[in-house]
Amino acid sequence: MPGGAMTGITDQLIDFASHPADSAARDMMRLSLFDWAACGIAGADDPEFTGFRTTMIAQGGAAEASVLGGGAVPAANAALINGTLSHALDFDDTHFAHIGHPSVAVVPAALALAEQQNLDFETFLEAALVGVEASIHVGLWLGRDHYEVGFHQTATAGAFGATLAAARLLRLSPDQTRHALGVCASLASGVKAQFGTGGKPLNAGLAARSGVEAGLWAQSGVTAAADGLAGPLGFGATHHGAGDTTSLATLGQTPWQILSISHKFHACCHGLHAMLEALSSVNTAPQGIEKIDIKTHPRWMSVCNKPDPETGLAAKFSYRHTAAMALLGKSTAQREMFTDTVATDPELRAMRQKISVEADAQLSEMQAEVVITLNTGETFHVAHDLAAPITLKLRAEKLRAKAAGLLGDTRAHLLWQSVQESDIAGFTAALRGSERG
Repeated sequence: MPGGAMTGITDQLIDFASHPADSAARDMMRLSLFDWAACGIAGADDPEFTGFRTTMIAQGGAAEASVLGGGAVPAANAALINGTLSHALDFDDTHFAHIGHPSVAVVPAALALAEQQNLDFETFLEAALVGVEASIHVGLWLGRDHYEVGFHQTATAGAFGATLAAARLLRLSPDQTRHALGVCASLASGVKAQFGTGGKPLNAGLAARSGVEAGLWAQSGVTAAADGLAGPLGFGATHHGAGDTTSLATLGQTPWQILSISHKFHACCHGLHAMLEALSSVNTAPQGIEKIDIKTHPRWMSVCNKPDPETGLAAKFSYRHTAAMALLGKSTAQREMFTDTVATDPELRAMRQKISVEADAQLSEMQAEVVITLNTGETFHVAHDLAAPITLKLRAEKLRAKAAGLLGDTRAHLLWQSVQESDIAGFTAALRGSERG
């Protein structure tokens, strides 16, 4: 642990706010910044959020920070807009142990304040990294009960990570950081009832805004509970937090938790990806299939097991629908395939009826098994584990291909170049959809 003897989570987070960034973790965060930006630029075109984006920009105020798709607004509103839009496609990174999407809650907050404070790219990157790492540890501290009872960990743990990123960028004192985390305990929110609706990406945006506001308010002199996160009647105690301190002993130590992050290569809930990777090896004529039996970890049954989705957004949370897409040769890597029309396609509906999904506690959250039974009675098994190692080079290649599919080759290349060159002006210009500068 950075900074001395073992203490409570709030004290450790305060200490971690100024901790040096790990080199390997920085490399992974750089890839996640690129991936977050690609998802956000593409998400800015999502028609469901056109009205939301327009409404927020119309509120006006100081042009402190860039907005995805163009424009500039006050930092807190930029964080809200960008957090929402970057999660609109549900195509962003995931940390399975944390049970959340770290970047969408933290990066928009860090970027908004980096622009407001006129800070350089490396300072922004390190703050985002510390915030992401903190959010993962808060998620682990809150534990499974917090998530299973219905709280959206991306938003709840993510708000505390965004707050710590803000504290680092604003150079808050330890006392101010304590107050910021205490304020965040009243701001952090988000429920899983929103899954499959526009409320889910909004949860991420609200978390990002909470981080900016908690940091700025603490800087202005607002005080809060000395331990609003873990103290009596604090966030953990009132939100079914387990208070699991196991991971805290490694906070700031190598390897950082971000190194076990997963990036999405299918445009749907990450709980579906192990199954989709397993099905990618299937080369069977769909008309010859009698039934498909899918086994997954129990936690995914309440997250992405919508059996008969009627909208493109709901289809992103459906084992049966995405499996049908894969078996019928319809790409799950392209966001354009998740439309209301595709969700109600008669051929896909018919294939869905052949598919069953059941929980298997013997599987990890990153594993899936599929048994395919043919009309001839023959059966065969396929399986996949998302925890299988992937090199940083291969991950980068896959993310660049993903970005090219979302943005086109030219825009993806310019975005990649700005991230690799630590060019904050080029990066924000890419987010706005404008030329450099």
